[in-house]
Amino acid sequence: MNPTDRSQSSTPHPDPSTGIRARVRVDARARKLAARLEHGEIAVIDHADMDRATAQALIGAGAVAVLNASPSSSGRYPNLGPALLLEAGIVLVDDCGPDIMTLREGDEVVIVGERVTRSGTTIATGVRQSAAEVQASIENTREGLSTRVAAFAATTGEYFEREAPLLLERVGLPEIETVLEGATVLMVFDDPNSAEELKACREWIRDTNPLVIAVEGGADIAARAHLRPALIVGDMELVSEKLLRSGAELVVSESLDRPNPGKDRLKRMGLEYRVMETSSTAKDAAILLAALAQAQVIVTVGERTSLEDFLDQGRTGMAGTFFTRLLAGTRLVSATAIASTHRPRIRMMSIILLILAAGAALAAAVSVTPLGADVVDSVSDLLGSMTVQSPQSDAITGQ
Repeated sequence: MNPTDRSQSSTPHPDPSTGIRARVRVDARARKLAARLEHGEIAVIDHADMDRATAQALIGAGAVAVLNASPSSSGRYPNLGPALLLEAGIVLVDDCGPDIMTLREGDEVVIVGERVTRSGTTIATGVRQSAAEVQASIENTREGLSTRVAAFAATTGEYFEREAPLLLERVGLPEIETVLEGATVLMVFDDPNSAEELKACREWIRDTNPLVIAVEGGADIAARAHLRPALIVGDMELVSEKLLRSGAELVVSESLDRPNPGKDRLKRMGLEYRVMETSSTAKDAAILLAALAQAQVIVTVGERTSLEDFLDQGRTGMAGTFFTRLLAGTRLVSATAIASTHRPRIRMMSIILLILAAGAALAAAVSVTPLGADVVDSVSDLLGSMTVQSPQSDAITGQ
């Protein structure tokens, strides 16, 4: 089940003194875990500096608590994930250490305060986060924002040196069958707002019939909006099997030092795929693919462009986003902008129906005038005479 299928409703904060008892799901990769997490279960992950997208996936899956082997906020930049979890009423116990990952899928554990126990035995002790502590951490991180911006500037140089062959010469750009040159592209990201944004611009979609590119779980969001992705980009472990087998071209994005585990799933399923070598995020890889293939317009659904969201990506993610947006330039447009400016096109069938309705109304109006009544009587007499003469014609024909 895809995380976005589940309820997004918040639950009350559990009382730390009474504790939480529930089954666990264990996976170091939080977004992969969210795909199989059931409502009311505990997510056990190993994810430093939790970002917004990861937190939203866990919230959508209905987690009652999150046990993180690593710190959810290292203090390097003001990441948004921990605050979102706490706002949704989800207990967050941080920095539990590697022992927490030894829990088996389906184990029942109890969380009391900062302690995690199984069958009465303490498995790990972490740091139970509160909204006040997380907010204080964010504020402290923001105080050193100038230092992080300087670090980002240094990272952009490293990123460009590494990605220059792709950005400037298209080295590593996969050869795909889908023709993107000159196309109007609708790019759907895996975001809680994507469904509403698609609904808001459905008239533009109907009038334009864009080519759909989906990024990871965005494929399932597009399918629920009755759109068929021509391309799916990113980690294929985050895409439902039905969409992987839908006939869309599959492009796995990965860097040389970070292999994409989704390739193993595609190999087991016997599906063909292409590889795009880039250290950018899956979102940026998809935009790069469309921009480098000379798409005419790229309309993004579920994109977040605030300063906080930019910083939430970390230094490498920020560098990738920075260069991707420069490369895409004015071709990149948000779906919210499209929805607010597009005026639906008047279709030919609507014009024909309007003319027929106007004609019928005019005929009805004329029929009640003296002249109109005479015309109606004349037509009725003519039709009546034709009906009477018809049998005689048949009889003559028969002779």
